[in-house]
Amino acid sequence: MQTKAILALADVTQVLDAAQKEAEREGWAITVAVADDGGHLLALRRLDGAAPFTADVAAQKARSAAMGRKETQVFEEMINGGRTAFISAPLQGLLSGGVPIIIDGNVVGAVGISGVKPDQDVQVAKAAVSVITS
Repeated sequence: MQTKAILALADVTQVLDAAQKEAEREGWAITVAVADDGGHLLALRRLDGAAPFTADVAAQKARSAAMGRKETQVFEEMINGGRTAFISAPLQGLLSGGVPIIIDGNVVGAVGISGVKPDQDVQVAKAAVSVITS
């Protein structure tokens, strides 16, 4: 039987805190979502000033990154590169800003960020993930 790592509440809190720290350092109003390896929402934090719709977008980015086992930027680039049929995939949040959390080669969850420009969402997501994977 195989065993797998999972995100504990303490891990999720560290990820949320790291995302908030990075966003506040840059002066950005974002929402951060953390999902488990099946894409199920574990936590969501909307910073002051973040638009209400960012809550849903961040959660969908986290879900897509977890279920797709890759950064959501890959999906966005695929669609923008001409593979428009991928829009019909049963996922939402196919925009940059979703990053999987990979431990020992396995996806244990993902982070989704929404609220700023795509590269800035990615910057915050990667800063959040690094607190667990470093």
